[in-house]
Amino acid sequence: MTDPLVIRIHPADDVVIARHQLVGGTVLAGEGVTVIGLVPPGHKVAVRAIAPGQPVRRYNQIIGTAKQAIAPGQHVHTHNLEFSSFARDYAASTGAQPTQFVDAPATFMGIRRADGRIATRNYIGVLTSVNCSATVARAIADRFRRDIHPEALAHFPNVDGVIALTHGGGCATDSAGEPLQVLRRTLGGYARHPNFAAILVVGLGCETNQIAGLMEQESLKESNQAGTQLHTFNIQDTGGTAKTVAHGVELVQWLLEEANRVQREPVSAAHLTVGLQCGGSDGYSGISANPALGAAVDRLVRHGGTAILSETPEIYGGEHLLTRRAVTPAVADKLIARIRWWEQYTARNDQEMDNNPSAGNKAGGLTTILEKSLGAIAKSGTTNLTDVFEYAQPVTTKGLVFMDTPGYDPVSATGQVAGGANLICFTTGRGSAYGCAPSPSLKLSTNTALWLKQQDDIDINCGEVIDGSASIDAMGERIFQQMLRTASGDKTKSEVHGYGQNEFVPWALGAVM
Repeated sequence: MTDPLVIRIHPADDVVIARHQLVGGTVLAGEGVTVIGLVPPGHKVAVRAIAPGQPVRRYNQIIGTAKQAIAPGQHVHTHNLEFSSFARDYAASTGAQPTQFVDAPATFMGIRRADGRIATRNYIGVLTSVNCSATVARAIADRFRRDIHPEALAHFPNVDGVIALTHGGGCATDSAGEPLQVLRRTLGGYARHPNFAAILVVGLGCETNQIAGLMEQESLKESNQAGTQLHTFNIQDTGGTAKTVAHGVELVQWLLEEANRVQREPVSAAHLTVGLQCGGSDGYSGISANPALGAAVDRLVRHGGTAILSETPEIYGGEHLLTRRAVTPAVADKLIARIRWWEQYTARNDQEMDNNPSAGNKAGGLTTILEKSLGAIAKSGTTNLTDVFEYAQPVTTKGLVFMDTPGYDPVSATGQVAGGANLICFTTGRGSAYGCAPSPSLKLSTNTALWLKQQDDIDINCGEVIDGSASIDAMGERIFQQMLRTASGDKTKSEVHGYGQNEFVPWALGAVM
């Protein structure tokens, strides 16, 4: 029997999820229990007695251990449930299945670059080698802001904008170390991204991250590199701030006419590479928006496209569900190696993997990282895991892939875009105002209450799944169609608000000297 007050995910679960706030004395007829005390929406209610030290299951997976005796009808949360490590059976590749590709892939209106790469947007970008050149880079881009200087791009309707992507690093680091290599890999990925018609790289001149070193590591060349115009200069050589800004503005003005010549044309959905994100997750994330996005990912993969699952700390404890879907044991081993790296990384920084979830996650009903990870993995759908990449590495494999990133959304998405993502799909249960550039970001709410409160920032309401007015599969189709429309040029809510420049946050590894 289905109870309209709660959601049961699996018959073997020890808990059900409250659709609305429940008060003590409420009878859950479908479960045969009476609620004890107050249970907020999205939170868990025990449906059977759980002894101290006993594992607690949701999704038919362990989400933690009871800290004390839990009676049927009690609220299950941080006061009586705790993280507990357990042995996972990775069973590499045992669940991999042949992908059923469609005969005629869907299409979207994309931009074909001269070298054949496909773009979903058409920007001119200003990157920095170091934080010291950030002010100059922003001054160059601000000269072309439509809200300040509407005349600057009036004759260039096919250019989405001129954006400065600045960061806080680039110096005071080991000149041969991994932190600098990762920063350069990230900048190189953006410099090659098809959503840029042209790139300026602005430096100071004396920084550790010398532009010449960036160009060498990433095999970049001045002028026409892989179909993208690339120009570099620094403040010290150009003669100071004012002269450098004037030089950059002059270059952009020269580049705009060529950038404006693009025309959109029908291209296969196989050219879509979608970064999967969740931020401000809640107890509904793994029930509505994440599995709905997973259904859209299944469609994308069947149409020949690529999806990038990331946020390694937020698959922790559920990675065995992904290793089983790996196309080969070697791919599973690559994923396990990243998990082990994170265990060592957090340990040497005096942290633990269960320091996640955040305060907002817990307020929304999530209790342990195990519970959060199981819901987050639902974004990946059901298809095979075809490859694993390190942060900001170029994604060269089709289908569902994994990229090792932190769980912090701007840092994670920055790595995905550097790897080639030309669209981001971002689920949220607590609310998010995130946006991305140069790749548009679609935001999906997990519940209708959030949609009604913050639809100024949300593109699709997946709360209809919780309300019972839409199925996971129907919502997945809706998301997939919105992916195609967005890739064709439809603006997302975050693009309308102008988000994207401040959200460029490369992963800062290692010590600052």
